[in-house]
Amino acid sequence: MERILIVDFGSQVTQLIARRVRESGVYCELVPFNKAQTAFTEFAPQAVILSGGPAVLSDEAERASMDGAAPAIPQNILASGIPLLGICYGQQAMCVQLGGQVEKSAKREFGRAELTIKADSPLFADIASVGETMNVWMSHGDRVTELPAGFRIIASSEHAPYAAIADEARHYYGVQFHPEVVHTPAGAAILRNFTHKIAGCAGGWTMANYRTRAIARLREQIGEGRVICALSGGVDSSVVAVLLHEAIGSQLTCVYVDTGFMRAGESEEVVSLFRNHYNIKLVHKQAADLFLDRLAGVTEPEQKRKIIGASFIDIFEAEAKAIGGADFLAQGTLYPDVIESMSFTGSPTATIKSHHNVGGLPERMNMELVEPLRELFKDEVRALGRELGLSQAFIGRHPFPGPGLAIRIPDSHPRGGR
Repeated sequence: MERILIVDFGSQVTQLIARRVRESGVYCELVPFNKAQTAFTEFAPQAVILSGGPAVLSDEAERASMDGAAPAIPQNILASGIPLLGICYGQQAMCVQLGGQVEKSAKREFGRAELTIKADSPLFADIASVGETMNVWMSHGDRVTELPAGFRIIASSEHAPYAAIADEARHYYGVQFHPEVVHTPAGAAILRNFTHKIAGCAGGWTMANYRTRAIARLREQIGEGRVICALSGGVDSSVVAVLLHEAIGSQLTCVYVDTGFMRAGESEEVVSLFRNHYNIKLVHKQAADLFLDRLAGVTEPEQKRKIIGASFIDIFEAEAKAIGGADFLAQGTLYPDVIESMSFTGSPTATIKSHHNVGGLPERMNMELVEPLRELFKDEVRALGRELGLSQAFIGRHPFPGPGLAIRIPDSHPRGGR
């Protein structure tokens, strides 16, 4: 399978790079820069994209420490000979590590800028010709001021003379602007040129392919085991349930937990919809008293998440015993859940939030997690749902996380109403 590795240097929009690449039909994964050396070897990508980030390479002390804790491109990636695309900080890091120069810009560019094409390049093929301009989105205080050997300018802006650069012999490219954001209208096409024309990807990754592969993996992982699926009625858990039922049939039991913090009529709607559409075993667990008691007086959202996550685990453990034992717990963890819960030493990106689906299971449960959507974004889950024939009532449901209204209610009082 064709694949692209995205190295995350801490940009707030790195996920958008992955979204654009997948939309072009190429599978990709995102990895923190300090885990990229190992991930590159294991993932074996066709090409690598280096994200932006907040680090400042014009600072002499930080630049001198690039072989230490400051964000740097792993040497095994630079020496691999596969195509590279550096975006913003990724471009600057590539230039510094290959012998170029980065300095603080006399005028920081933030927002819309006009890019002028200076030379023919496959990066801009069928988008703009030499001398033409296009709108792009900039966000930088540093800029490249001296290119490494082998590079040339292919586009510039008023305050960034090296706004796009290329070493065609090595298939190394760098852009100072952000092609992943919608404010760069031709950005998706630029990324597609990199993945398809430069990296040679055909773009055959589809939800039909993913469905076939996911079912095969589920059957291999589960074997003859029994699975309980945490069903919330949202599109994520519903897709997991239908996918699992297609893979293992009667080995599956779904558990819907009424936490007492659902929207009005939510539980009745979910149970009715699911039982009317699918012949899948469903347990409807009334647990409002448990959640209301445990959350009484708790106001801090992160603490609520932890209490709610632990309470779900307790309920699923009890339900597994009630059906005579289960070997696996299935849940609708998505790729953004994993990314947002990530925190790694030396990264400029802090944890955005914890997620009740991320973190594993207590050893006492003696069950393994099944997370068939862990690689997917929300829009991809909806596409997979359509591929599975899921009812539009589930695909189109307004997103509503497992913790329900508990996170949105400032204070939780026992017996305080639902």
